[in-house]
Amino acid sequence: MSHELINHSPDLRRLRDEGYQIEVKGAYVFLHNVPYVNCQREIQAGTLVSTLHLSGGQTLKPDTHAIHFIGEQPCDKNGQTIQGIMHPSSRTEKLGEGIVVDRSFSNKPPNGYRDYYHKFIRYIEILAAPAKSINPEAKANLFLPVIDTLDDSPFHYVDTHSSRANIGAVSDKLRSQRIAIIGLGGTVSYVLDLVAKTPVSEIHLFDGDEFLQHNAFRAPSAPTFKQLEIKENKAVYFASIYSNMKKNIHPHSEYVTSDNVQLLLDYDFVFICIDEGEFKKDIIPHLLEHKIPFVDVGMDVKNVDNSLLADVRTTTVTPSQSDHIPQRISLTSSINDMYESNIQIAELNALNAAMAVIKWKKQLGFYHDHRREVNSIYTTNTGEISND
Repeated sequence: MSHELINHSPDLRRLRDEGYQIEVKGAYVFLHNVPYVNCQREIQAGTLVSTLHLSGGQTLKPDTHAIHFIGEQPCDKNGQTIQGIMHPSSRTEKLGEGIVVDRSFSNKPPNGYRDYYHKFIRYIEILAAPAKSINPEAKANLFLPVIDTLDDSPFHYVDTHSSRANIGAVSDKLRSQRIAIIGLGGTVSYVLDLVAKTPVSEIHLFDGDEFLQHNAFRAPSAPTFKQLEIKENKAVYFASIYSNMKKNIHPHSEYVTSDNVQLLLDYDFVFICIDEGEFKKDIIPHLLEHKIPFVDVGMDVKNVDNSLLADVRTTTVTPSQSDHIPQRISLTSSINDMYESNIQIAELNALNAAMAVIKWKKQLGFYHDHRREVNSIYTTNTGEISND
């Protein structure tokens, strides 16, 4: 990944060709061995770290003028802090992907930086000038071997969103998760859409049904008419779409029943998005027995005076909190529920999925969770969400 991105980006390639030791790791680019002076007037070598702004496999114009630094506080030749580049976030910070920086700098040209070569060279000039005044031989382009980091990213291309938002360390809380998603109807297809954009290690999809025309109107993406004619299995269909972006999405073209429920033993979290209560009777006791946390979602839709009245439910169950299941999760199928006739309500499906994914992320500390609610119901009639 490192060599490929460098070779396809003229600014990074120029830095490498001029002897600067650059390294690409995830959504960040490092430039090592930058000489600077510390407060003891000693020449040290630090590392500049910049977020990457990419399109495909090539860099764009940097989206920020700020830059991170690994090293002591840079000073002038007299050991006084270089004040002109001080940044409000000049502190130790975890960026994610195992990257820890010591401080940040800010130096903004009138029109921003043209490219990453322009950005790195300018910061090198500022930091290295005091070192050169002490030792004229001090320089950053040492023509050392180029570092190539093995790409263990869970994505096929770099997640520059997390680096731009500076939430890489928060996203890392999700990285080791192996996720199972049961049922691929309207709601769960949006669950997949959201989970596939997180750095979880694996996603396993379970559904024995076919992707048909009515499914297209309550699921993300827009299949062609020819795709609908194929009547492809739902798990295979969705895996083929999201595998364009995410690695390790595994389709299982089968329902989860008492005969194969043991397949769920290997997962860290399970999303249950099926209407059939009789299947839940097999799944939920198994998850409870093996202390696997899960979220169960549900929807109740009725036609009242020619308008739809809907309740959207999200129920979280953990090894330490499960006594609410009988009151909150139905293990039977409702004959009168319009939702089971596949009524087209994509916005409620998406809302139900978002609520479920938020609860999963709360369980892992991605979001703050003060109330620790285990059941949430959104009602269209009042626009309120009740939590308990």
